[in-house]
This record gives sequence, C-alpha cells and structure tokens, in this order.
Amino acid sequence: MHLYLHVPFCARRCSYCDFAIAVRREVPSEAYTGAVLSEWQGWQRHPVWQRSPGIATIYFGGGTPSRLAPGGVARIIEGIAAARPLAPGAEITLEANPEDVTLERAAAWRAAGVNRISLGVQSLDPAVLRWMHRTHSVAQVQSAVEAVRAAGIHDLSLDLIFGLPAALGRDWAADLEGAFALRPEHLSLYGLTVEDHTPLARWATRGEVTPVDDERYAAEFLAAAGELAARGYEHYEVSNASRPGHRARHNSAYWRRAPYLGLGPSAHSGWESERQWNIRDWAAYERAVAGESSVVAGRESLEEADVALEELYLGLRTREGLPAGRIPPGIRASWVRSGWAADSGEKILLTPEGWLRLDALVASVA
Repeated sequence: MHLYLHVPFCARRCSYCDFAIAVRREVPSEAYTGAVLSEWQGWQRHPVWQRSPGIATIYFGGGTPSRLAPGGVARIIEGIAAARPLAPGAEITLEANPEDVTLERAAAWRAAGVNRISLGVQSLDPAVLRWMHRTHSVAQVQSAVEAVRAAGIHDLSLDLIFGLPAALGRDWAADLEGAFALRPEHLSLYGLTVEDHTPLARWATRGEVTPVDDERYAAEFLAAAGELAARGYEHYEVSNASRPGHRARHNSAYWRRAPYLGLGPSAHSGWESERQWNIRDWAAYERAVAGESSVVAGRESLEEADVALEELYLGLRTREGLPAGRIPPGIRASWVRSGWAADSGEKILLTPEGWLRLDALVASVA
C-alpha cells in the first residue's frame, strides 16, 4: 500500500495554484497531526487492509508540508508505523519550499525517517518567482539544497514550471542549466496551465496575461527532453525524469494503478476499481474528525470501460508503455510514421513528441 498525506497549509497562494490549501500565518501542527492520525486509525478496520498489510511509500504533499513542525512529521510517521509495518527501505518523501529548509529542519526530517525531498523551485529567475507569488529567493534554493545534502538526504527532486507567458521574458534554458548545476537525482517539469479561480485565471480574463502559445510550449518541453537525455537522466514519465535508480516510487505506484490511501483534507484514495476523496476544506475536515463523522466527500466505482481507459492513459504516459496489441496496428503505424511513438513489436512507447499529444492520442483509440 502507498500512503499520501495532504498538508494544506501555505504562507501564500501561488498565482497558478488551485490546490486545496489553507493560508495560515501560524500552522496548527498539533491539530493537523492529531486529525490525520485519527483518520489513519479509522482505516485500520477497512477491508482493503486484508489484501495489503504494509506500507511501501509515504508522501507528504501539499500545500506546503515543510511548514509543518518537524515534530509533527515524526509523530505522523511513528503513528503510521505503529499500526502497519513499513517495508524495508520504504520511500518517504516530503515536499518542501526552499525558504523552509534549514540544516536543523532537514536533520529532523531525516531523523524522523524522511529519505527523499521534493523541492518546489519552479524557477531560478527572481522576477518570475515574484510573478508566481513564490515566497523564496534564488539564494534560498542553493542553501536549501546544501542543507538537505548536509543532513544526509541523498534523494533530491526539483520542481520546475515551463510554458510561462512570453511577456515575462523567462529564459527556460538558463533555468534548466541552473537546475542541473544543483545535481538533483530527480526533476519534475510541469507545463503551466490556467486553472479556474486562481489569480492567473483572473489576470488572463482581464487581458493582463496572454498564455503561452502551443509552439513555444512544445519547444520548451522538447528542449527539456533533449537536455535530460544528454545529461544522463531517464525521462520515465511525461513530467518526470531521474538518474538511474532514482525514480519516484510513490508516484510510479499511481501510474501502475497500485492501491493508495490518502489522509488529510482533499486527499484521494484508490484501490482496484474504487475511488474516494476527502472533504476539501481544512476547517470542515477538522470538524468532521473532531465530531467522529466521516471525512469522505465522495466515492465512485469505475466501470470496466473506465478502468481500461485509465490503464491506456497511464501506460502511454510512462516509459513502460503498453503492450503493442493494445493499440490497433494501423494507428500504431501512423504514430510511428509521425514520430510520436516507437514500436518494438511487443510494446509501444510514446516519444516526447507523442507525449505532447497524449490526450488526443488516447482519445483516438479509447
């Protein structure tokens, strides 16, 4: 089983963010820790545990998990391990913002069992960071990386966002070069999208921002793919690349449709054809836990066709690909001719050019 914890607390909402967050000056670490451990205890009676007794990965996502008191992180990991065994060498990831990372905090995370940090860098251009409403400086990125390394955490991932509005003048090649200079084991590269109910959406509606055009978006994605290959990184999923042996095991579990449980506000859980998700708002979630009522906001059972579509989409977005027979021969051949896929006869794998068209390619065979 794979375990995700959503830590919603942030110092500020980023301009592009539509995640379930709670902006707080002071983070209620004790209240959060108690609430998610109460939810965790409720899961122990669930039939899903009869088929999967142990924990392979834990992922603290957000929000900003690095704003949680380090003692809270330790208490949560201890509470999880007290109820279910952690697999030997279990991957335990914590998302962090650079401004939160000090040697003292990183050492506390490592002592608690965290062995992987995902650092939200997004850009190394100060003007871009201000536009994004990020609260860290470029200098803090460097110091955060040094603190993580000094604390003995040897699995570091950096997040970057590409496809920004051209008017910002962002130098994507320079950002990539700066990220590679930090020698991360893993890189996650996300294209900017305009989500409803965000500052970015309001700017776009008022004409203050012109979203990037498709040509520039594609060029930046393909430039990154080329640099990753040249520097020895394995581009193993649309948005993720790693040095050999450093794939994100937690995220890879999602792409394999492995069972996962989510704790905290807005967290999702899934196993076999079942899906459920929690109350989105932190305050409402906290009240539900305190009142010993359900924190589940919704459930669904996937039909056989839905499962097949999910398998198709997830397979094509990874370097593992799909059995070649899953795609009709004529469509496979057209993809290969167009440079969108490679066909070994046993498997079909999308190329970076194909990944740019993933949704359309899936729709063509769904």
